[in-house]
Amino acid sequence: MNILKATKRDSASTGQINRLRSQGFIPAVLYGGKKNNLNISLKKLHLQNIINTETFMSKVFDLDIDGTSEKALPRDIAYDPISDEPIHIDFMRITKGSKLTLNIPVKFINSDKSPGLKKGGVLNIVRRKVELKCPAENIPDEIIVDLDNTEINSSLKISSVKLPDNVVPTITDRDFVIATVVAPTILVEPEKTEEVTAEGEIPLEGAAEGTTETEEGKTSDDKTKEASTDKGKAAKPSDDKGKAASGDKGKSSNKETKKK
Repeated sequence: MNILKATKRDSASTGQINRLRSQGFIPAVLYGGKKNNLNISLKKLHLQNIINTETFMSKVFDLDIDGTSEKALPRDIAYDPISDEPIHIDFMRITKGSKLTLNIPVKFINSDKSPGLKKGGVLNIVRRKVELKCPAENIPDEIIVDLDNTEINSSLKISSVKLPDNVVPTITDRDFVIATVVAPTILVEPEKTEEVTAEGEIPLEGAAEGTTETEEGKTSDDKTKEASTDKGKAAKPSDDKGKAASGDKGKSSNKETKKK
């Protein structure tokens, strides 16, 4: 039996509620049915092991409120934004003959008996919870999906699941998939291609083969040509001087002939 002990509370102000929380209680409210809303509180210690389970929000509890039993279903939980601790719970009364729409968690069994999984297949879960319409007296804690004899590429649909009496899915227009057994996917990294140049060679853009760039974009061949041109220019004055010297010698010899 899922029994939770609770206590009536009259505290309504913010200060009184905060004091209640500091004493290790969680304030809550019970509503629904033909009875009035009832303010209650529960010990956090009694809830901490079940409040975070997948089945908590779909499980009917017997609330023992100061000796009086009330069937109730958790409908909402408020959490502190800083500590992430539960600070308030809403419970809805369950009346006989009523029907509820709930998200029921899915549980997979016999994975060790699946040939597809043994071959390296992967269980691809499409729905971790299934929305069902349930009578208040017959709410399942979980939906059982059997993986026995499932091969690769098998699809597990809602039609293959045995549901309790009078429990039906809210989706009725199709036989929807809950999970599949698929082949393993292997990721292959593409090969990296790198340009490799000869060791010690560094290509230079715009440079012709067999020449080396020097100052101000001139090549060594250009400088050689300039040097030879300069030498030729420098040789001309010496030839002129030689011509002038030979001319002077001729003039002086003529003068000596006339004197004789």
